[in-house]
Amino acid sequence: MPEATGVGAAPRTLAEALRAGGDGGIAALLRARPDLLSPVPNDLTQLATRAGTRGSVVRALERLDRFALQAAEALAVAPDPAPYPVLLELLTGDGGEPEIEAALPRAVGVLREQALVWGDDERLRLVRTARELLAPSAQHPSPTGLGPTVAEATAGMSPGRLQEIIAAAGLPATHDPVSAVAALTSLFTDRTRMAALLDTAPPEALTVLDRLVWGPPYGEVTANPTPPVRWLRDRGLLLPVSTRTVVLPREAALHLRGGRAHRTPEPVPPVVGTAREYRPQVVDSAAAGQAYTALATAEELLKSWDQGGPQVLRAGGLAVRDLKRTAAALDTGEQVAAFWLELLYGAGLLASDGEADERYAPTPAYDDWLDLPPAERWVRLVVPWLAATRTSGLVGTLDGKGRALSALGPGLDRAAAPEVRHRVLALQATLPPGSAADRASVLARLRWDRPLRGGTGGPGTDDGGSGTPADLRARIAAWTLDEAELLGVTGRGALASPARALLNLPLAEAAPESAHPGDCEPSVAASRAATLLAPLLPEAVDHVLLQADLTAVAPGPLRRPLAEVLSVLADVESKGGATVYRFTPGSVRRALDAGRSASDLHDFLTAHARTPVPQPLSYLIDDVARKHGHLRVGAASAYVRCDDDAVLGEILADRRSAPLRLRRLAPTVLAAQADPSALLDGLRAMGYAPAAESAEGDVLITRADAYRTPPRTPPAPVPDGPPAPDATLLTAAVRAIRAGDRAATVVRKEPATPLAAGELPRTSAAETLATVQAAAMTGSAVWIGYVNAEGAASQRVIAPVRVEGGFVTGYDHTADEVRTYPLHRITGVAELADDETV
Repeated sequence: MPEATGVGAAPRTLAEALRAGGDGGIAALLRARPDLLSPVPNDLTQLATRAGTRGSVVRALERLDRFALQAAEALAVAPDPAPYPVLLELLTGDGGEPEIEAALPRAVGVLREQALVWGDDERLRLVRTARELLAPSAQHPSPTGLGPTVAEATAGMSPGRLQEIIAAAGLPATHDPVSAVAALTSLFTDRTRMAALLDTAPPEALTVLDRLVWGPPYGEVTANPTPPVRWLRDRGLLLPVSTRTVVLPREAALHLRGGRAHRTPEPVPPVVGTAREYRPQVVDSAAAGQAYTALATAEELLKSWDQGGPQVLRAGGLAVRDLKRTAAALDTGEQVAAFWLELLYGAGLLASDGEADERYAPTPAYDDWLDLPPAERWVRLVVPWLAATRTSGLVGTLDGKGRALSALGPGLDRAAAPEVRHRVLALQATLPPGSAADRASVLARLRWDRPLRGGTGGPGTDDGGSGTPADLRARIAAWTLDEAELLGVTGRGALASPARALLNLPLAEAAPESAHPGDCEPSVAASRAATLLAPLLPEAVDHVLLQADLTAVAPGPLRRPLAEVLSVLADVESKGGATVYRFTPGSVRRALDAGRSASDLHDFLTAHARTPVPQPLSYLIDDVARKHGHLRVGAASAYVRCDDDAVLGEILADRRSAPLRLRRLAPTVLAAQADPSALLDGLRAMGYAPAAESAEGDVLITRADAYRTPPRTPPAPVPDGPPAPDATLLTAAVRAIRAGDRAATVVRKEPATPLAAGELPRTSAAETLATVQAAAMTGSAVWIGYVNAEGAASQRVIAPVRVEGGFVTGYDHTADEVRTYPLHRITGVAELADDETV
């Protein structure tokens, strides 16, 4: 066992620093880095080891803001350990900056909280893995642009060459390489002597240094370098890395920079600027109008797929041609069409049917969604959008294998998307109501918040397989601003009041597990958003204005029964504030096929028209109805029957009927070698109005029965790492880690044969039984090695209270509860030291 740190002594390891801190510090670490919690570490040593692994450190660095990251980068090039004043000087340089001095304590506090830095202000230590990720090297240049130290750059250099360098720099000769390196380092860190040395440099040599000072610090030289380069190389201001490469040592670069590690420290986050300002009422009205358009677009798209949509590709997703058709039907671009498809898919309103000939179609949840009030329908679209990890902006780009990503297909999940969306909207919410955020300032603030995940090329950057540079967060932010405007979350670029209410919705609540919109009660935030939006949406009307040119004008959104009937009876000609419908022979026949009679249509128009029914429209309905059903088509393969044999004769004489391969079976019956649907379509193309009939001779009413998929669950968002633990889990985890740490660090009597680190004690069965029985009688605690049923070994400190039937029952200080252990699974037992209390 390592010796315990003395009272008041500085911690020597991260585990000792965590051990010396309170439970609040451990809880804050686990809250900031939840990946350390799965599984719960056995003790603080294991927690510290896990906190220093490369994967965990990379995730922690990715979540640092720019100034906290700059502080970590400065520590990576500072001596280890570094006093707080040294760190401050690396960030401020020769001249003090009040903003940096004020912001640095917060940045160091963040690094300490995340266990990236430990130690007091006199001995700040960056964890080794973070130093390796951020420190400079020839393979991985430092983010600060600094090169290696003089000692690192001269490692392996001959003693004679070192003596030549210090002699050329005007330093006295030394007796060994170590003192020579120390003398050269002392020269480069002495501002007065270094300034005097540079005063003697040729102007061309200073120009060479200016090109290297802010990085990269490496340069190529020829076999016969120019005099300025030779002057710098002779005096150690350029040190050789290879036969053709030289580097500017870190100490010299810091002198030239004025002691500053970064060219531009950023202690204060960029301010989110205002592009334009509107009255809040104007913003809310514009957003509500766009929200209504979003609902209409969603209904139009799903209604167009009511009888079954395009086929699913073998690899999953929608074919490019089908995406183009969808975009043309919506009168928009392919990228926007992909957004609507992914939105409906994420909301659980659209899915594949799973049949052999797999197609996309609305889900049963779509029918329930239609029954909701418009404001609630809008909320049911926006809430899944906030939590969705599927990113429609990637449609059309290439994945890691060079394959194009398709809408509704695999490979579109990006775990960072929900966080970016919420962050973009939260930044807009910081502006006064009615203020449209400046897009460039929003993106700049996001880059400050998460610089390593925004495309700076840090250790954690990744393009997610999109085939483009690693600026995924910036692109998601730009897509979020566009999508928010399409959905009505923003109006004229400013956050609308309903969206401000919805921002109180946490991420966990924004990811419903059920595909059925009515399965869960809406949250308070969602209800408040719907309440704010409802009065802003246009009120549905129950009438249309009929015109003599066979059109009808809907002066606003129609109530659902009227809209459904009118969509069958007429074709939509134009959309906008008022929708124009046109009546055609085909649309009237469609209504008659749906089971309505001519009188039903006249009554419907009379009841819902604010203007008299025009005579041309009445004539159109009567003319189509007069011919409708005169011919009857059934299944033979198919047949046509008509009471008027002259009509059948006309059909046979018409050359357009040749593909149907008709022949007369009787004066009033024709047989066809085509299926009934093809026969119906062929006769209608010839200008007739046939009606289908059943095997019993009854007219088949071709109602527009919607095709639906089986119940589907919306795609679950891909988590961006482990979820943040709640207070209950944190409390239990901290207690378990502390208990395990007490068991691991307790002082026990040394056995006759010393144990290696982590080795379980080994005693005979008789000795084990005798020791635990004695502990039970005296009420003392013992240290045991235990192997559970799964073969996992652990060390525990228990206070036995009962030993019987081959089991020992006692209070387990490691688990902080009473437990019973089989004696045959105890590998050995050892008494605690006399002066040790648990």
